[in-house]
Amino acid sequence: MRLEPAAVPSGPDRRIRRKRRPGVRRLISYVCLTLIAVVMILPFLWTLSTSLKGQNETIYSMPPRFIPELFTLENYATVWNSLPLPLYVWNSTVLAFFGVLLPAVFCSMAAFPLARMTFRGKGAVFLIIIATMMIPGEVTMIPVYLILNKLHLLGSYTGVILPAAVSAFGIFLMRQGFLGIPKEIEESAVIDGAGVIRIFLLIMMPMVRPMLATLAILSFIASWNNFLWPYLVIEDDRLYPLTLGLYKLKGTFVTNTRLIAAGSVIALLPILAVFISFQSYFIKGVQSGAVKG
Repeated sequence: MRLEPAAVPSGPDRRIRRKRRPGVRRLISYVCLTLIAVVMILPFLWTLSTSLKGQNETIYSMPPRFIPELFTLENYATVWNSLPLPLYVWNSTVLAFFGVLLPAVFCSMAAFPLARMTFRGKGAVFLIIIATMMIPGEVTMIPVYLILNKLHLLGSYTGVILPAAVSAFGIFLMRQGFLGIPKEIEESAVIDGAGVIRIFLLIMMPMVRPMLATLAILSFIASWNNFLWPYLVIEDDRLYPLTLGLYKLKGTFVTNTRLIAAGSVIALLPILAVFISFQSYFIKGVQSGAVKG
């Protein structure tokens, strides 16, 4: 019995198969990304739904109900009238302002020489900075607390802001941005007589705005959501940020999940506003960092 050789696809058939493969891969990618997005957004939708439910409506049910039977803003009004939220929001705004400004300044100043200058030991310095990213923050929390205590900075905003004024990740992020700038631009500025400070402020910084915006967004989110460190440092209730102020809901209303959900949504609104406003810069920064990394 003689076996016939398998037919080999012709040129057009091969092209069709090649075109189908990227399409299938893209479809699989979209499906996976959609599932991930749904998993990530479900907790937020549940929190928003809980904050809009009345006191007599069931919160926990199977399957969960995301649409309230009767929409009400009573939970938000109760939280607003029970806590000095304007004071807490102002305190969080002050901490977030310096929590964004200082990392942007100091991380940029540290990253610029690591990316654009040549000096002995530059590689070793950068490796040491990157190595600190592997140390959990809880490990350094006690030493930093003791240092602040010796400096008499406990109980103040300075004690909250100073430890986060610079970060290894921020230096790494800004270094990636500076590395992406063509060397010819810097050489042209030197020929025109520009000094190091002028090159850094007037040429380099405007060209790394996507990375700077990315660092600003991440720093704002970290500062606005910071809970443990302000809880350890701040003692006066009048200096509490919003995260610590909302923590009082747990003791004030015990098991009233609706009020806790309403407070969480209030705390989330500024983060959404900042991210939506700067999302284009954030996406550019992430894309450029991924390509250069």
